[in-house]
Amino acid sequence: MKAVIQTLVLVAGLVGLSACSSWVYRIDIPQGNFLEQKDIDKLRVAMTKEQVKFVLGTPVASNAFDNDTWHYFYALKSGNGNHFEKQLIVEFKDNKLQDIKGDFEKSADFNTPLDI
Repeated sequence: MKAVIQTLVLVAGLVGLSACSSWVYRIDIPQGNFLEQKDIDKLRVAMTKEQVKFVLGTPVASNAFDNDTWHYFYALKSGNGNHFEKQLIVEFKDNKLQDIKGDFEKSADFNTPLDI
């Protein structure tokens, strides 16, 4: 009988310890360029690469073989297991902004150059 009680206490202790693992704090892990729609709204066609870099920052990934395509990527893995990702692809032609693609909306003024 004493062995049964000790076994039950041991099992209850192990169950209690496994339940405590959900109490452990896990940090959020952000990676990449955090961009907001208000940053994307500042982009205009025919901007130079330097102007785009000033607005958005340095891209996360650059292609050594195609310097006219920049990739901005942001991922957030939260401690509770949720995962969030956004990406933006910026395309240039002759050192001028040509187009953007990805998880952001183009502004209504995107096709209006800054010079006008």
